[in-house]
Amino acid sequence: MDYFSAVHAFVRAAELQSFSKAAREMTVKTSTISRYVSDLEKDLGIALFNRSTRGLVLTEGGRVFRERAILALEALDDARQATSSLNSSPQGLLRVTLPSAFGRRHVVPHLPAFMTRYPDIDLDLVLTDETVNMIDAGIDAAIRIGVLSDSSLMAKRLAPHRRIVCGSPNYFDRNGMPSVPADLEAHESLRLSLLPGDKWLFTRAGKTKAALEQTPVELKGRLRANDSEAVLDLALAGCGIALLPTWLAGTALREGRLLHALPEWEARTGKAEPAIWAVYPPKKIVSSKVRSFVDFFAEVIGEPPYWDDGISKHA
Repeated sequence: MDYFSAVHAFVRAAELQSFSKAAREMTVKTSTISRYVSDLEKDLGIALFNRSTRGLVLTEGGRVFRERAILALEALDDARQATSSLNSSPQGLLRVTLPSAFGRRHVVPHLPAFMTRYPDIDLDLVLTDETVNMIDAGIDAAIRIGVLSDSSLMAKRLAPHRRIVCGSPNYFDRNGMPSVPADLEAHESLRLSLLPGDKWLFTRAGKTKAALEQTPVELKGRLRANDSEAVLDLALAGCGIALLPTWLAGTALREGRLLHALPEWEARTGKAEPAIWAVYPPKKIVSSKVRSFVDFFAEVIGEPPYWDDGISKHA
C-alpha cells in the first residue's frame, strides 16, 4: 500500500464526504479511493467510515485518525517546502499592499532594483491607505505604518515612525518659533483627520524610558486633512505648524523649505510607539518571494533609515 496516497485519499474523502468527489479532485478512479480506504481500515483494524444515503460519515476512530493524519500531512508538506526552497529561486506573483504616500516615495523608486535582483518575481501593487484584509484579498505581504493591532499576522519592524514638529520659514517669521510645547497652543496647527483627538504628546528627548513623562498639548487651527501629503503641502505654503513623519518631510527639511521646531522634544499622536512594519500571513514557512521582498526593503531602508539623513537625531 502507498500509505501517503492512502492517507491523502482518506482525508479528502472525509472532507468532501464522498469517494467520487475525492476521486475527481485527485484525478483517479472512485474504485482507487475506495481501495485506499479499505487498505487503511485493514491496517488499522477499525472502520473509518459509516456509509449512509447522505454520504460518508466518519466513525469515532475515523475522526481520531483524521485529526492526526492532517497534522502528519501538514508536517510532511512543510518539510518538502523547506527542503525544496534551498534550491529554488524566488518566483511567482507577489501581491503587496502599501500606504499610498509611503509607497510612492519609498517603495516604487526602489522597485527597478528589486525586479533586477529577482527576475522571476511578478509584482501586483495595491496602494491604499485602508487596512486591507490580507487573507480575503489574497495579499502576500503589506507595509503598514503605526501601532499594529493584535492579529494573527507575522510582522517585521522595518524602521521607526518618527514625527517632528515643523513649519515653513515664512510661517515662523510671521508667528515666531515655539520654544516649549505649550507655545503651540497659540499657533495654527495643521492636523491629520485620520488620527484620533486634537492633542500631540511630548517628551524630553534623550530621557530614559523610565523617566519619560508625556506632556499633552491641545491643538488649535482652522485646517485639517485626511491625507498626509496634503498636510505637507499646507505646511510648505505657510498655513501652520504640522507634525509630519521624517519619511515625508525629510527632503523639505534638508532643503530648508521646512524648519524643525522643538528639536529637544519628541512628539507623538498617541502613547504607544509607532513604527513601519512589513506584515504577512502566518505560515510555518514564509515563501521565498515574500522573504525576498521583506529583506530587500529592510536592507534598502537601513538603520537608521536613509530618509533621516541630515535630520537632527532628536525628533
